[in-house]
Amino acid sequence: MLHIYNTLSRAKEPFKPATAGQVGMYVCGMTVYDYCHLGHARMLVAFDVVQRWLRASGYQVNYVRNITDIDDKIIRRAVETHRRIGEVTEFYIDAMHADERALGVQTPDNEPRATQYVGEMLDIIGRLREKGLAYQADDGDVNYAVRGFEGYGKLSGKTLDDLRAGERVAVGSAKRDPLDFVLWKSAKAEEPEDTKWQSPYGMGRPGWHIECSAMSRSLLGLPLDIHGGGPDLKFPHHENEIAQTEGAFGGSLANVWMHCGPLMVDADKMSKSLGNFRTIRQTVADAAELSDTEASYQANPREAEMLRFFIVRNHYRSPQNYTPDNLLDAQNALDRLYQALQNVAPDPQGIDWNEPQAQAFKAAMDDDFNSSGAVAALFELASEANRTRSARSAGQLKALAGLIGLLQQDPADYFKKSTRYGARGAQPAGAAGGALDEAAIEARIAARAAAKQARDFALADRIRAELHAAGIELDDKPGGVTQWRRA
Repeated sequence: MLHIYNTLSRAKEPFKPATAGQVGMYVCGMTVYDYCHLGHARMLVAFDVVQRWLRASGYQVNYVRNITDIDDKIIRRAVETHRRIGEVTEFYIDAMHADERALGVQTPDNEPRATQYVGEMLDIIGRLREKGLAYQADDGDVNYAVRGFEGYGKLSGKTLDDLRAGERVAVGSAKRDPLDFVLWKSAKAEEPEDTKWQSPYGMGRPGWHIECSAMSRSLLGLPLDIHGGGPDLKFPHHENEIAQTEGAFGGSLANVWMHCGPLMVDADKMSKSLGNFRTIRQTVADAAELSDTEASYQANPREAEMLRFFIVRNHYRSPQNYTPDNLLDAQNALDRLYQALQNVAPDPQGIDWNEPQAQAFKAAMDDDFNSSGAVAALFELASEANRTRSARSAGQLKALAGLIGLLQQDPADYFKKSTRYGARGAQPAGAAGGALDEAAIEARIAARAAAKQARDFALADRIRAELHAAGIELDDKPGGVTQWRRA
């Protein structure tokens, strides 16, 4: 039975959706004012694995991941670049989708935008005012009266006296309490006109937190089976969502709360505010294709799957450290799995769940989506396939890996792609290995075959050594077939 760690209860619990066989899952998505960085990649991939396993387990899943397309940071980007809000958000939404395609992240069932749900947000604000949980301050903003909600702090585990206003909550003298947060922001004269909506409280726009309360309830109803997001959202965003939704409608917002762990860089969380971030596109794009003026780009499929594997091989709740060496290690490990599939052609039959490694894979995934344990089972299958030359083991390896979005490329094509993250001592892309194109490599292999046919083994060995020095490894197969791969 599937067990999930619930941030709210601080314990693993058997998963029991409100409606048997169906799962409504809401995950807080991107604020689209810049390119996604590797910390975002971790969230995107982590919950992609969650929804994949839920579906593989037989659940009918409605996966909703929102887009915040109105926010202070978006407005600043629009003003700085002299573009309309919609131009900014459309560009970065397209860029986000390009990143998702590169990482093999499947499209959510619903991807609502905040600006499409302003009416629903105003309805919730009206309900909160009627219950005395919201008030309009002298500056025109409508704020949530935090101390009026008895359960505030239950997700983060802090008392009201311990809590401080979060990074997106501007503390101003117009608030009755510094912890009160904004539900509706009064329009400022200097702000662009396309950032303003008419409301019972005057022209303005929604606060950040109210967006998710409106979208999640509108698309999934209450309570949600699963509510997820990045590690920095537990407080204040998710705490405020609970206060808004439960304050307005009663009951529970979500039965299970999930938060992935942070991506660290030298003990600090990777974030744009700290300036220590690396974007997804910088990490996986073919250098010749990378452009800051284009939303889409051509990803290097070997490196893109490496980044996904780098994330999946760790448990989603554990902190994960980003270093170039860790990416290199992930590339080498993924190469070993693909090497097993290249050595032994996989049997295309379905998964045999009675097989020991398949059972270990399932047990790991049912234990709070422990993809780290699932990947360990994949390596056991790869070792078995290499040792026994079993097409069945190779088939199990490929099929099980597919459940978490791995090992679905053709091994021969995979290894023909150069990589910046290859084995230590190998030439990086753009150097010797990257400079030889496929036609040149095939020509050298043909020359080697001709030399062997003429029994000029010294020349054949020399050609093999030259290719090795250029980062090209050869595998001679029965029947005179030679496969090649980039180191």
